[in-house]
Amino acid sequence: MDSRTFSVQQVYQDRRQYRVPFYQRPYVWNREDQWGRLWEDIRDKADSRLSGGKAVPHFMGAVVLEPQKKPGLLGVERFHIIDGQQRLTTLQYVLTAVCHVLRELGQTRLLPLIEGCLVNPNPETMEDREIEYFKLWPTFRDRKQYVDAMTAATMQDWRERFPESFTKAGWLKKVGVDHPPALDAIYFFRESMLEWVNDTSESDAAARTLALASAVLTDLSIVCISLGEEDDAQVIFETLNGHGAELHATDLIRNFIFMRAGSDADQLYSSLWSQYESALWSESQSRGRLNRPRLEWFVQTAVQAETGDDIDIGRLYAGYRRCVDSQASLFGAKAQLEFLNRFADPYKALATGAGLSPIAVFGRRVAAWDASPTHSLSLRIATSGLDDTEQQTLFDMIESYLVRRAVCGLTRKNYNKVFAQLLKKLMDGGGDVRTLQALLAEPAGDGSRWPRDEEFRRHWLDGAIYPGRLDAAKLRGMFHRLETVMRSERTEERVPLSLDALDIDHILPQSWYAHWGIADGLKVSEEQAREAVLLDLAGQSLEPSAAAAAKRERYVSRIGNLTMVHYGVNRSLQNHAFAAKQKAFFEHSHLQLNRALTAVQTWDEDAIQARGEKLFEFALNLWRGPA
Repeated sequence: MDSRTFSVQQVYQDRRQYRVPFYQRPYVWNREDQWGRLWEDIRDKADSRLSGGKAVPHFMGAVVLEPQKKPGLLGVERFHIIDGQQRLTTLQYVLTAVCHVLRELGQTRLLPLIEGCLVNPNPETMEDREIEYFKLWPTFRDRKQYVDAMTAATMQDWRERFPESFTKAGWLKKVGVDHPPALDAIYFFRESMLEWVNDTSESDAAARTLALASAVLTDLSIVCISLGEEDDAQVIFETLNGHGAELHATDLIRNFIFMRAGSDADQLYSSLWSQYESALWSESQSRGRLNRPRLEWFVQTAVQAETGDDIDIGRLYAGYRRCVDSQASLFGAKAQLEFLNRFADPYKALATGAGLSPIAVFGRRVAAWDASPTHSLSLRIATSGLDDTEQQTLFDMIESYLVRRAVCGLTRKNYNKVFAQLLKKLMDGGGDVRTLQALLAEPAGDGSRWPRDEEFRRHWLDGAIYPGRLDAAKLRGMFHRLETVMRSERTEERVPLSLDALDIDHILPQSWYAHWGIADGLKVSEEQAREAVLLDLAGQSLEPSAAAAAKRERYVSRIGNLTMVHYGVNRSLQNHAFAAKQKAFFEHSHLQLNRALTAVQTWDEDAIQARGEKLFEFALNLWRGPA
């Protein structure tokens, strides 16, 4: 390893190219966090030059470079940027901005010095002129906008190449547009430099441009660490980045994989990694208070499915390294990529619910049930080699476990531990249907038991479901499953579309007091009903009318009183009497959930109980419990 301090001119003056490996992240620096501070440093050095102060180099940090072997006589000397690509790329933008200032002010005498730090000479001796022409070559995601911005000699060139970034008057748009980073950076430094150079109150433009060029070329210094053949580039990269949280864990993982790829890197990237660069994988996903790109959740889930170990998302890279280091078969880049890809399609199906595979069906069904703790176990099942019927049986058990516990009001806070233990035991026990059923059915306390039929029935019929134990998304999901199973083979639409656009309706309204009398049509006020509930909870003896009011309040939130309707129906008849609501169900609803409502004569507590019993018959077959 060789470590030396160089000025910007010394870094770029030789005939060489600094390449950002294609698997590294794109350029992300911006004016608020980095460009503004860098310009202030440059301006301070230029001011010092004008005032005759002593030139003291300003340290910009370190970059780590890995020399690449030159195969023959042709071509420029190449270095891979292991760390510091943002810094080196920004300096290219600064130098390009200086060129624009010199041209616009007619101070062309200094241009050859600056241009010599931007492009390599003698293109006739290059292997690839279009690439080796540039002193720095970015990752593929940045290349087009980089080339277009860097090779523009005038403002007019920019306007023609980036028309969406400019107003009709020809100025860079200030709001409403995310400009290409290369254009945005060069334009920012150009504007800042022009403003400074044009302040000729103390000196002329020639002196100020010389001070500016000198500040950039000679007063900014960088430590360049050049690796030797025996140096481990990944170790250096981790040391500089692994603890700073500047990079995502998957950036570290990607670099770790491809630093082992050797000459196969391009082919492996395009065939086995490139899918992870799509928007699907970069989309942010929240779990509790944690927010991470989907790719990070995927890698965590894949490693857990492979090893059975609990992986802390905050230490994902370390967990991934443990997985790879513990299995000799995963040493190479190709083996690691094949390991991840084995889980990628099942995970995508699970996360999006798209497709007809068992794990996709499971993903759709449990999307609303806070099911992320089941994902590792689900991936293990999907890649187990079991046939679709066996897989679907296993997924049905997990779904039943989640639904039954939610209906019974049992906690989910131990689910990470519960399903991690299930995964471990399933891996040890063979992973078949009987093994999982036996594990789920093991006697346990409130934190992890799978409710049996009697407990499920009791809470289904008597529990406060909504509002209460289920939120709107879970209840819609449950109704969608019930609606599907209630349809016969002769139903026009065998599987209903999503019910997400429908309202949850309390058939007996939550505010029932005006239109729904109790015994003999007696009306009670909301205050009387609430008071009756409190007295009932306190064990007080109630008058018959008060007892009836308290009973009705309890029945409002029970499953037998809940359904789904179009929001227009729900909101126009929200608190009306049953006859009006029944007419609307008959005229507008095609759901099996509402079919029986059109035939009943009255809607009271007995009707709610009877409908709850009927729905439970379907629920018992849908979400089967322990044998």
